[in-house]
Amino acid sequence: MSDTTETTPGWLSSDDLEQARAQMPILYVEAVPVRVDDSGEVTSIGLLLRIGPDGTVSRTLVSGRVLHHERVRDALLRHLEKDLGPVALPRVPASLQPFTVAEYFPTQGITPFHDPRQHAVALAYIVPVTGDCRPRQDALDLVWFSPQEAASAVVQNEMPGGQGILLKQALAHVGCAV
Repeated sequence: MSDTTETTPGWLSSDDLEQARAQMPILYVEAVPVRVDDSGEVTSIGLLLRIGPDGTVSRTLVSGRVLHHERVRDALLRHLEKDLGPVALPRVPASLQPFTVAEYFPTQGITPFHDPRQHAVALAYIVPVTGDCRPRQDALDLVWFSPQEAASAVVQNEMPGGQGILLKQALAHVGCAV
């Protein structure tokens, strides 16, 4: 990313974003992509495979910032398309009530959620997807797990910053035993 300001309204230059992150919480949306059966029960959970700036490979949820003057619904759809591809066919709930709000802090131990870059507040959603998911941008792959596999210690240990805890909260919210 260059140090110049993006032409898209709502984007900050790298320097402006760094300054904002140092002074105020940043609003994010996070999505747990799921496949559901005909009765609405979750059958699988999609987790992205990414390489972090430090070269580590991890599993993550769909996540990203809400831009200035952007509706939460639009931010959620934008990040789902960015990470899952244009034909994922997400079914964003009619009510945008998140299943939880996660507060990420740059200092570990304040909450279970940690982001060394910033204090961030994330509205977390469970979003059924029915289409063909093909990861884009910085995601290497999307792997579908059963609820039991997603709750396993192996998968949880591959999720940084407390996202494994957020995933377990999502599973509990939809009635999957964890």
